[in-house]
Amino acid sequence: MKTFAKGLGLAAMGMWAGMAQAADEVTLQLKWVTQAQFAGYYVAQDKGFYAEEDLDVTIKPGGPDIAPAQVIAGGGADVVLDWMPSALASREKGLALVNIAQPYKSSGMMLTCRKDAGIESPEDFLGKTLGVWFFGNEYPFLSWMSKLGISTEGGDDGVTVLKQGFNVDPLLQGQAACISTMTYNEYWQVIDAGLKPEDLVVFKYEDQGVATLEDGMYVMEENLNDPAFVDKMVRFVRASMKGWKYAEANPDEAADIVLENDASGAQTEEHQRRMMREVAKLTAGSNGALDPADYERTVQSLLSGGSDPVITKAPEGAWTHVITDAALK
Repeated sequence: MKTFAKGLGLAAMGMWAGMAQAADEVTLQLKWVTQAQFAGYYVAQDKGFYAEEDLDVTIKPGGPDIAPAQVIAGGGADVVLDWMPSALASREKGLALVNIAQPYKSSGMMLTCRKDAGIESPEDFLGKTLGVWFFGNEYPFLSWMSKLGISTEGGDDGVTVLKQGFNVDPLLQGQAACISTMTYNEYWQVIDAGLKPEDLVVFKYEDQGVATLEDGMYVMEENLNDPAFVDKMVRFVRASMKGWKYAEANPDEAADIVLENDASGAQTEEHQRRMMREVAKLTAGSNGALDPADYERTVQSLLSGGSDPVITKAPEGAWTHVITDAALK
């Protein structure tokens, strides 16, 4: 009897070990540090949505020196979050990234300017210094300047581009008339630093007709030939979008979950809860499937770069509905 029980116990342990090993591993590379910008993924993990899909997901935070395209090219992630201008530029250069889902429907990118720098309209940019993020984030700005016919080489008839760090110091210290900000993050850092909304002029890329898609999910094209990988991504997208919709409906709880995952301890509850409410405005209206019209708008914006466009030809095969068609049915 004892031998039987012992054998049964070993069998049960083996069965549970097998079940534990059955979860498919997925590594997700974020575009930036742990914050509410990525709340849907942390919520999906915290609420067990990934586990329900038999997934073991590792979420890798980004940072100022981490380019998602380079990470996935080096085999460091199965799926990365990137802005479409950066992803399409990478694709044209030979890295075959494919958009499999698009949780963000709207762009949060802005240029935030000081009124006392003499900025009221884009015409006032001439002769000014503008802060611009790089590491692939410069493409929407360069496309916008090309559309306006404004040189980025400096001088009275152009603008001087300041390679902006991921902070708002250039605006606060008067080093730039305008800086890059997101509706959910850096703009509020400017406000928290003491400037008032009436001290500022904000140019949303959406309003300027040059908005491009942000924070899409990208994988390597070759992996989509593997049915097992496709199945894994279907489950990953389904669980992630469940996380995003939960975050939209419960922004404060979602922000708190993000804070629990912030190993740096650099984020604050007030900032993350405010960020989550702003992020929810950008993910609202998306079920995860890329809208072809939004894609075409992004491509046309990037192609309209004058003598130096972000991409030189319309991409082929840069997105697919195969994953979301299966995930959302």
